[in-house]
Amino acid sequence: MSRGLPLLHRRRVLVVGAIGGVTCAAVAVGAAMAGQDGSGSSGDASTKAASTISCPDVTGSLPEIPAKAKAEVDRNLALLQTQIDEANKRLVSSAGEGGPNFVQNAILGPLADKRKSTLDRIAISIGRQAEKPQGLDALAECSLGGDAGAGQGSGGAAEPPATAPGTAEPTDPGSGAEDGGGSDAGAGNGTGTGQSISCPDVASKVGAVPAAAQAEVDRNIALLQTQIDEANKRLASSVGQGGPNFVQNAILGPLKDKRTSTIDRIRISISRQGATAPSGLDALAGCSLASG
Repeated sequence: MSRGLPLLHRRRVLVVGAIGGVTCAAVAVGAAMAGQDGSGSSGDASTKAASTISCPDVTGSLPEIPAKAKAEVDRNLALLQTQIDEANKRLVSSAGEGGPNFVQNAILGPLADKRKSTLDRIAISIGRQAEKPQGLDALAECSLGGDAGAGQGSGGAAEPPATAPGTAEPTDPGSGAEDGGGSDAGAGNGTGTGQSISCPDVASKVGAVPAAAQAEVDRNIALLQTQIDEANKRLASSVGQGGPNFVQNAILGPLKDKRTSTIDRIRISISRQGATAPSGLDALAGCSLASG
């Protein structure tokens, strides 16, 4: 009996020690995992915080603005800021969508197209009253990083124009290189899904074109077809990418923005010659998927 008590005591000590060791190990593992989670969250938050859209300053690159053009220039400067704000919202809401080029294709690319049109409207507004500023197109491209919308100098909130005239010269890739061609979708491009992009015809809705504007109108009509062809290639090369809204966000949305700019250029080139610009063309900018 006297020998059994010390032995039992030793067993209890061993059991208690083992339980204590397991508990300490569990606490250590839990702390390590918590530390990893915390650092990961901080990293993600830092990444998201850093991923804002930064665009070149426009206000500082403008010459003296004539009094008669100031209101329109201010509206378009405010519109530049609105475009950045909308793109930043899209950047946040689409986190995790698409492939490695999603942000460029679905956000930065369309933003550059919108900015080109707005910058051209600013240049045209000033050019009506004074010497037209050159080189503003170089300020259209934006990138990730820095404070969103920094340096736009919009001068206060304002509503964008109800009908925004477009750019003066074609600036999209491939402009003016192709001849002819309407704005019908290039069907049968072998996307592998049996679908192609179909867009409303623009050429038949333009009406009579002044002789002095014919060449520019033809270039932009050809550009509309080039844009569709490029979108169909993107559709074919991106099969299986992204979520259910990928095609709309990365292909159809950017295509609509490009077509809006090009259609605006058609309208402006006609009105420059004193003719009545065709109305309702903006309604032809949107495209859709059709069975091939």
